[in-house]
Parts: sequence; C-alpha cells; structure tokens
Amino acid sequence: MKRLLVPLIIFLLMVSGCSNAASTKSEKASEGSKKLQIVTTFYPMYYFAKKVAGDSANVELLIPNGVEPHDWEPTAKDMAKIQDADIFIYNSQYFELWTEKVLKSINDSKLKVVEASSGIKMMDALEGEEHAASKDPHVWLSPVLAQQEVNTIAKALEQADPGNKDQFQKNATSINSELADLDRLYKETIDKAKKKEFVTQHAAFGYLAKQYGLTQIPIAGLSPDVEPTLGKLAELTELTKKKNIKVVYFEEMASSKVAETLAKEIGAKTEVLNPLEGLTKKEQEQGLDYIGVMKKNLDSLKLSIMD
Repeated sequence: MKRLLVPLIIFLLMVSGCSNAASTKSEKASEGSKKLQIVTTFYPMYYFAKKVAGDSANVELLIPNGVEPHDWEPTAKDMAKIQDADIFIYNSQYFELWTEKVLKSINDSKLKVVEASSGIKMMDALEGEEHAASKDPHVWLSPVLAQQEVNTIAKALEQADPGNKDQFQKNATSINSELADLDRLYKETIDKAKKKEFVTQHAAFGYLAKQYGLTQIPIAGLSPDVEPTLGKLAELTELTKKKNIKVVYFEEMASSKVAETLAKEIGAKTEVLNPLEGLTKKEQEQGLDYIGVMKKNLDSLKLSIMD
C-alpha cells in the first residue's frame, strides 16, 4: 500500500506544480498584453500620441475639444486620471502651466511624464508679455517641430512598452512622413508669396512664421483672451493700414471681438486661422484632424500672402 501511495503523491504534486506554472504563465501573458494607458493634455498631444500608439495603447484626451486650454485647470477627477495612467504627455511647462503643481501633488513614482517639446529651443515671448518665464510654447504649429514632438513621444512609448517598439517606430515614421509632406506643401506655397506679413488674433503662429520666412503681427500676446490697450490698438491700426493688410485672422474658440474691431477700422475682412489648441465641433463633424486643419490654415494664409 505504501509503495502505491508514494508514487501517487509524487504524481499529484507534479500535476499541481504544472497547473500552477501554467496559471502563473497565463497571468504573466495577460499582464504582458495589457495596453499602456496614456493621458494627454490637449488636442495636438492627443493626435501625435494616438498616431504613434496606434492600437497598441489606449490614449485619452484630458482637455475636451472646444475648450480653450490656456486657462484650463484640472479637476480632482482629471488628477485621478493622470495618477492612474502609465504615461502622461503634455506640450510644455510654458503652456500647461498647471502641470508642475499637479505632478507634485500626486504619487507619480510609476508614472512616466513626457514633455513633448523637450529639446526644442523655444523663442522668447513678445516684449512685455506677462507669461511664465516668457517663452512661446506654440511649437506644434510648425510641421518641422511637430516631428520632433512625435519622436519624443515615440521614444517614451518604446521605453514604457519595449515589446511594441517596432510598431511604435513604424507608426512614428508614418505620421512624420505626413508631417514632412505638409512641410513641403507649406514651403512650396509660401515660396511663391507676394507678401510676408499676416495679422493674427494672438501670437500663436511665431514658429510657423519663422519656419517659412513670414512675419506674424499679433493683436494680443500668447493668450487670446488678453485684449490690447487702446494705445496698442491704435498702433496696430496705423501699422496695418500702412502695410495694406486686407485680412485679419481670428480663432473660433476665443472671442473675435478685437479682431473684428481692427478689421472694421482698416477695411479688412476676417478669416479663421486655427491655432489647433482644440478642434471645434464643426471641424469634428467634418472629420478634420491636425493635418486637415493645417491645410485649411494654409488656404486661409493664401488670402493674405498671395494678394
């Protein structure tokens, strides 16, 4: 009886061990296949991250489209989303001014934080601009600098999920190819421009202007909600009349009152130039994305520089 019992016990132990090993392996496989949870701040960051991630990660937009992001502040619910994410992607400490305070207040030991504009040399803000550290954060509006942001995001995803590295690299190459095509389209079009100046509602297009040899004349500074003084408006009126400006650009997510006032003073028309700080409801209904809006922006710019 003992001779029969010992082999039976050994057999049962072996079966139990195999079962546990299979269970452990199954759990690890399940953990390995878990998608990265990525939280991004506003639309361009969401678009770039989504393009790089593809189906290999879940990407969430924190600041809703249609909401002006300059003065947006996160709620407790938003902070919880950041806390629970694997990766948090924002553009710049000079744009999402709340990030430093939020990241200090949450337990981010396991959270990978990505400043997409890291490594890009930023331009100083306009003289007299009241803004943190006086830097212009609108780098995403240059198709060339947008590619650098894509690369920074891709590198972070590769580090967080090495198993999908090849896919992330392939996706990054694909979107950067589209951005390179957009860059060529802008360059070829603007190279034929008869004029080099355009008037904007706020100073969001400095990097785009610099990239293609244009001059931005902003009504307001880095924030679209800051209205110019009467003296500043009088100076702009005189300057734009002297330069025979025929178009004043406004944006749909902020009040266009000042742009309309200036346009009326100088006999110009108003047109939309979208700083891509969020998609409007109309743009979403039209199925537009970053590339589509940037092409529409170029068509709008033609009204000023091709006349």
